[in-house]
Amino acid sequence: MPEIIKASEHNLNSVFSDDYLFEIPLYQRPYAWTTEQVDELLDDLLNAMDRDAQSPYFLGSVVLIKKEGDSKSAVVDGQQRLTTLSMLFCVLRELADGNAQFELDGFVREAGNSLRGTQDRFRLGLRARDREFFHDNVQSRGAIPEFLKKDNATFSDSQKLIFTNVNRLNQELSKLSESRRGALVKFVIQQCYLVVVTATDRDSAYRIFSVMNDRGLDLSPTDILKAETIGEIPEPDQEVYGEKWENIEERIGREGFRDLFAHIRMVTLKTKLRRTLQADFQDNVLKNAVGKEFIDHTLEPYASVYETLMEASYESTQDAEKLNDYLRHLSRLDNFDWIPPAMAFFLRHANDRESLIRFTKDLERLAYGLFVRRANVNDRINRYAEVLRDIERGSDLFDDDSPLQLKADEQDEIVKGLNGQIYLQTAVVRRTLLERLDSLLADTGATYTRTTITVEHVLPQNPKSDSEWMKWFPSQDQRDTWTHRLANLVLLSRRKNASASNWDFGRKKTEYFQRGGVAPFALTAQVLNESDWTPVVLDRRQKELVDSFRREWRLA
Repeated sequence: MPEIIKASEHNLNSVFSDDYLFEIPLYQRPYAWTTEQVDELLDDLLNAMDRDAQSPYFLGSVVLIKKEGDSKSAVVDGQQRLTTLSMLFCVLRELADGNAQFELDGFVREAGNSLRGTQDRFRLGLRARDREFFHDNVQSRGAIPEFLKKDNATFSDSQKLIFTNVNRLNQELSKLSESRRGALVKFVIQQCYLVVVTATDRDSAYRIFSVMNDRGLDLSPTDILKAETIGEIPEPDQEVYGEKWENIEERIGREGFRDLFAHIRMVTLKTKLRRTLQADFQDNVLKNAVGKEFIDHTLEPYASVYETLMEASYESTQDAEKLNDYLRHLSRLDNFDWIPPAMAFFLRHANDRESLIRFTKDLERLAYGLFVRRANVNDRINRYAEVLRDIERGSDLFDDDSPLQLKADEQDEIVKGLNGQIYLQTAVVRRTLLERLDSLLADTGATYTRTTITVEHVLPQNPKSDSEWMKWFPSQDQRDTWTHRLANLVLLSRRKNASASNWDFGRKKTEYFQRGGVAPFALTAQVLNESDWTPVVLDRRQKELVDSFRREWRLA
């Protein structure tokens, strides 16, 4: 039978009728609208009604898979809008009296018929995970008042959004007079329209879906890829694999999930993204693994490795913390371009603890080398692409000629950078580099979880003319040489105190760097051991600090 695609305008009186029995397929993302989108929708409806209650108002579009003559309608695009409109009807029903409540209930559920042997059916069924929750707490007549008294702490993320949005609608609609609510009901049912696009086959619906957006919440490429992937799976297994997909997305989070797909794309293509993530993934990743195969053999294993990398949660009978320390250092960089080669190597060598530790140590060395040299995104991607190709070929990554290793000229450039004006780099560069240095000096796998960590100068940037600083550094050339270099920089676990910056050395040590009795950073504690702060001290200190990096990163 040929595919049939239809698009037509329908007011909500026709949409929420016996012509449609909406079901949210299990492969759809969870309900995701926040109060921001709900407030916008309600404000738009009220403003449109106040402008002209007799003029049609367009609410957007929905895309359905629907056979001719069958009311069952799988929602491919538009579930956020349909779910929120259903909430709106449910709340208006609870706030109405008498016959109006009964009539509004007709937009929430289709009445059963004893003569036909049919039962009541809700006009909208959410994903399997939330369907019963929505039925019991929102769609069932009289349920909302008790629902809003519940503690939502144990609800899933989507259920919390449902709870919050029902509560918001209840609050806002309760503020309206009964007559204004009545006018809103008539306007919404009679004058508000959706363009309903129906396709009789799945492929046609997905093609439409891939170019449309939900109101106020752009479709993620992973939503489209999910629809296509689950759609390739035979129906009896779709629920199981839809749940697998959603479990992964919930564990990683929506943004992290998109990043995961970008990293998988990089592992496969080994090039910078030049088209859309969706297009590259469809043409190059899903071409080789579709449906169950993609979820079982690509998505699940990569997701597991990705979580290990991001959470620094590698587990082993020994030396696990050594590897996790390197992962924590990597996570503090200003980019995550290192993740694809790490994912590829961890998957190939999952049971080789020594190789994993050695690789992670060298990857951290390379990543920080690129960081110190301020390599741009193209240089980073090209370098990691070379590493990925060697991983795929099974080459020796620990050979001196491997792209994982730093070449002699690169090592020289890194040392030059470490000896440069570090403070004049961006805030994230100087803080990250000093945290890494501090971890070397602490030599205990130091972690940095404080939300406020700042970088402070010991020799002030603008010392007073009558201060001891001017005796130790009488010339501007001396001050220019040392002020912004590693030797003169320390970490503080609080915001800077502008008035303290110019204190003399003795007072600064006791009242600023050692407040509370103990310096929180090894880098800062070293300063307390110095009796003065002269060019001779800084010259010695600079050599010692750079040597710490030389030993750790095997720099010539």
